[in-house]
Amino acid sequence: MGARKHNRAEAIKEARKHVAMAKLMDVPTSPRKMRLVADMIRGMKVELALHALMYSPKAAAKPMYKLLRSAIANWEAKNEGKRIEDANLYVKEVFVDEGRTLKRIQPAPQGRAHRIRKRSNHITIVVDSRIAEAANVEAKVEE
Repeated sequence: MGARKHNRAEAIKEARKHVAMAKLMDVPTSPRKMRLVADMIRGMKVELALHALMYSPKAAAKPMYKLLRSAIANWEAKNEGKRIEDANLYVKEVFVDEGRTLKRIQPAPQGRAHRIRKRSNHITIVVDSRIAEAANVEAKVEE
């Protein structure tokens, strides 16, 4: 590996030390439906996002709620001794990628068959502290 590539990889690794993320693979919901829920919480404070997901009538909100709780737990594991309330945590990124599609056949009239596509998705949530983000911006300005 070249020096530039190595330095870039080290910088990315260092940046990920402070950011907590969680992934959920192959959720049996269509990505289109899950993106509606993801758009609802993107950029919100963690406490508000949890409440919004808890009381949302959409079925896609339940796995998203569990995943957000997991991301918060990952943040707590990386930041021992810090409180969530003091850190001003927020949902930095949420993205929903298309997972595998199961193809099934539904019998149709006159000997035909219709194809049914059972879609799934992969969800990724990144949680970060607004305080840490402000410190990183100040450090870059000083350099």
